[in-house]
Formats: sequence, structure tokens, C-alpha cells
Amino acid sequence: MIWETVRLALLALRRNKLRSALTMLGIVIGVAAVIAMVTVGQGSSRSVAASVESLGTNVLSLRPGSRGMGPGPVSTQSARPFSLRDAEALGELSVVKAVSPTVSSTQTVVAGNGNLTTSITGATSGYLEVGGWTVWHGRGFNSAEDRSGASVCIIGATVHKTLFGTADPLGQQLRVGKVSCEVIGLLQAKGAGTFGQDQDELVLMPIRTVQRRLLGNDNVTSISVALAPEVSSQRGAREIEALMRDRRRISGNQANDFSITDRAQIAEVLSGINSVLTGMLSSVAAVSLLVGGIGIMNIMLVSVTERTREIGIRLAVGAESRQVLTQFLVEAVVLSLVGGIIGVIVGLALAFGASLFMAIPFAPQLVIVLLAFGFSALIGVIFGFFPARKAARLDPIDALRHE
Repeated sequence: MIWETVRLALLALRRNKLRSALTMLGIVIGVAAVIAMVTVGQGSSRSVAASVESLGTNVLSLRPGSRGMGPGPVSTQSARPFSLRDAEALGELSVVKAVSPTVSSTQTVVAGNGNLTTSITGATSGYLEVGGWTVWHGRGFNSAEDRSGASVCIIGATVHKTLFGTADPLGQQLRVGKVSCEVIGLLQAKGAGTFGQDQDELVLMPIRTVQRRLLGNDNVTSISVALAPEVSSQRGAREIEALMRDRRRISGNQANDFSITDRAQIAEVLSGINSVLTGMLSSVAAVSLLVGGIGIMNIMLVSVTERTREIGIRLAVGAESRQVLTQFLVEAVVLSLVGGIIGVIVGLALAFGASLFMAIPFAPQLVIVLLAFGFSALIGVIFGFFPARKAARLDPIDALRHE
């Protein structure tokens, strides 16, 4: 019985192919938009998490005067900079696994006929461990190069491609500003960072080399600290804060003149913002499902009016009202389901295209696909019920008299 009803519904919809297609369009757009929005949003969240993870897991960043964890710090301009001794003291804490003091300077880098203006990072050998970097070819700094400020450097994949092409860069001379350095290592590529910056456009030099020969001072811009695996970020931050307050002679209720930022918290905040935006956009997209439902109800009412004599004949030869109700309700549901299937395909295709264009993971969620499809069927039931009930309540004699 039910299959026969579905067959009749499909035949009725085929008689008005264009009208049926236009009626389904609202459902198609609604389902496709919801699936595409949620899938792209999920992919963006994963991309943010991967980018933050690529900066190093369980890592805290210290900056003089920047706003972060702890009581209100002073402005960056008036805060006293860190020193290498601060980094050495942090490395002696039991909660700390590795420390990397860093400075930076924007310089023009030249090798042969190629040149590139980029930010030069001065750091110690701990930078690779703290930042989760892997030396793909060559080696990192040794302790002697760290202490003496040797003229050596490690480059990222973008710098390698720009200045050396496919040639082996090891042993080649790189001119950074007015300083020449020997390339001793090539870092494994990481790709775009959290905010779209190219992490591989990197030239890494010993921090003392950058301080003495490029900056002319011994200041440290920031210190990154990798905590021991069993240490929570909260505990690590407390012990680091206590040590830094003592070293910087901050007592009592005085505000910190430095900040401690947990990179995991940054990831959580960014993911939370992304989830809220995705939810808002998906809610707006879901409105088109309601519009599609209204379209189905409107077309089904028109169909009831056009087929009034057919309904009258069916009722006159013995069809029950519930059978007429079921027929028109099934027609509405079939419209919604076909529109839902097309919408799922279109939505996944749009999300896949967007993931390729935005360079984010393609992350479809089965639950969202099923919910969107199920909601489209529910729309057919809700908005198809009123026209179906109207058809079922027609008086056979009045229906047969209808012109």
C-alpha cells in the first residue's frame, strides 16, 4: 500500500516537473547551506587547532608588558625587557622542559641573485624543541654556537625555495643585512599559521648573533617555555610568575610588568569564536528551510485545487479520507526528501570546494548531514499536512461539481 502511494506521488510530481523542481529549490538551498556552513566551520576549527599545535604543545609565552594571564600588567613601552639570564633561570625550574628566548629583526636576506625581506629570529637551540620544529636536512645549533654567537643560520622551506630553488642550501652563504652566515640546517615545512602567516618564511640565527650584530643590544623580546609533560599550564604559569616577579623585584600587590600567555587558551578562544560564527551562519541558512516549507505548502494547496475533481472521483468510488490524506502528505514528503538528498550532495560539494580554496581540512559530520536531511523530511510533514487535510475533507459531490 505504501509503495503504491509513493509511486502515485512520484507520478503526480513528474506531471509538473518544473513546478516540482522550483518547489524543491528552497529545501535544496537550505540543506546545502547548513551542511556547507557547518562543515567549513568544523574544518576551520581543526585548522586553528593544528596551527596552534604546530607552535608547540603545552607552551607558555612570556612578554614584557603585554596583556595576558595574571593581574593587569603595565604597558609594553614602559616595561623592562627580559634578558638571557631570565631565560637561564626559567630553565632551572622543575616544571620546565625547554626554554627559548627570542628576538627578531626585519632584514633583507640575499643569496646569489635572489633576495627576500623577512623577519629574522634570534633564538637558542631550545627554539626547535619549544616550537615543535624538525630539522629536515642538516642540523641545529650546538651549545658552542649558542654561547659564542656564531655566524650560522637555519632556514625555512619558503626561504629555501625563494633563494635557492631546488639546490642544496647546506654550506651556502646567506647575507642577512650586513652579516654573512652559513646555512647549516633546513627546517621541515609547516605551512600557514593560525592567522594565515607563512611559518616557513623563517631565518633562524643564534640569539647572541642577532643581538650583537643586527640589533646592537642584549634585550630579549619574548621567552617561550615548554612545560614538562606532566605539568599543567596553570601550575607552570604560577611557578614561572613567582620566579619572574622575584627576579624583576615586584612585590606585594604591585602589578606584573610582564605577561604569561597559554597557547592552548588561544586555541580555545579562537575555536569558540569560530563555533559561534558557524552557529549564527547556520541558523541564518536554516531559515531557507522554512521558506522552502512554505513553498511546499503553497504548491500543494494549488495542487489540491487543480485536482479537486480527481479527489472527488476517488472519494465517490470508495476511497477513504485517510487514503487521500496519505497520498497528498506523501507527495509533500517526497518533495522534501528529494530536495534533501540533492541538498546534501550540493552542500558536501560546496564544502569540499571551499576547503580546497581556503586550504582547510574537509571535515563533514555525519550527525549534521542526518539532522539536515531529517529536518527536510519533517518540513514536508509539517507543511504538507494542511493541504493534505484540506484534500481529505472535501465533500465528494462538491468536488465532482468543481470546474
